[in-house]
Amino acid sequence: MHPPDESPAPSVSERDRRFMALAQAAAEEARAAGEVPVGAVLVRGDEVIATGFNHPIGAHDPSAHAEMVALRVAAQAAGNYRLPGCELYVTLEPCLMCAGAIMHARIARVVFGARDPKTGACGSVVDAFANPQLNHHATVTGGVLETECGAALRSFFAERRRASREARAVARGEAHTEPGPAEPL
Repeated sequence: MHPPDESPAPSVSERDRRFMALAQAAAEEARAAGEVPVGAVLVRGDEVIATGFNHPIGAHDPSAHAEMVALRVAAQAAGNYRLPGCELYVTLEPCLMCAGAIMHARIARVVFGARDPKTGACGSVVDAFANPQLNHHATVTGGVLETECGAALRSFFAERRRASREARAVARGEAHTEPGPAEPL
């Protein structure tokens, strides 16, 4: 296993920033639906051919990750499960399931934002694309708009924890009330 690409932010191309910003917009769709905010954009040349956002809860589908959704949409549009020459931009490092689908689709390049220290399959936990025994290897660039992508995920989970604490407090009868203006005597 080799460490993820640790290139400094200034070397990130304007093109990569532009497409990652589109993936961030897709992630906001996931957030609006109450899902973990992960978004993906599939690009051929300079054309966006598919987008996807995370929605396994709403879809009742453990495979409804942003990458998988974008791959499905693109494959249907192309009439082929192979998508050679395409690049996938995703706000969070792909997991092993998504890495497998990316390989099967023959994606040429994966660009991700935030690293995933729990399930990342592009070097954080495992590096599926560096395994020489596998027959397809995408080029991987990590850390594009990493700060922004990571902040979106952290704020989502912080809000979720806050809401959970409030729900537990209400269930215990400890509802927090904001002090209002003083009542006149």
